[in-house]
Amino acid sequence: MNPLTALGVIAALLVVAAVVGAVLARRGGRVRRLQPTQAVDPADFGAHEFGAGGTIIQFSTAYCTRCPSVRRLISQTVESRPGLDFIHVDVTDRPELASRYRLTQTPTVLILDGSGTPRGRLAGTFSRATLSDGIESTIGSAA
Repeated sequence: MNPLTALGVIAALLVVAAVVGAVLARRGGRVRRLQPTQAVDPADFGAHEFGAGGTIIQFSTAYCTRCPSVRRLISQTVESRPGLDFIHVDVTDRPELASRYRLTQTPTVLILDGSGTPRGRLAGTFSRATLSDGIESTIGSAA
């Protein structure tokens, strides 16, 4: 391959990578509302029941650098909302949960209503306002 063709291929790959990165960045940090589906089984997470006002489930891995800050943010948010529970799940040794809940990155957060039905999903990092708005818009102020 001549050098000019090689530079063209490298430039094209850089453009494609930049576009894919921009698309993924736009998708992260916002709540994706979910259509009500089958309720999640609390036993999957070692719990007997979920919070009466809803439950936030964070999936992370041992090597996730963003997960500890997201975990602190969720913990602080849940403390100010009576009836809302928080469950943290490390899927490093639980790949069946990663498959079952279709995890493509960590952190991934599910917002469940009081009956354990998934209503919202966040992936990547996000702000406190995004989390609070997501809770309000998916399960309401009852949480």
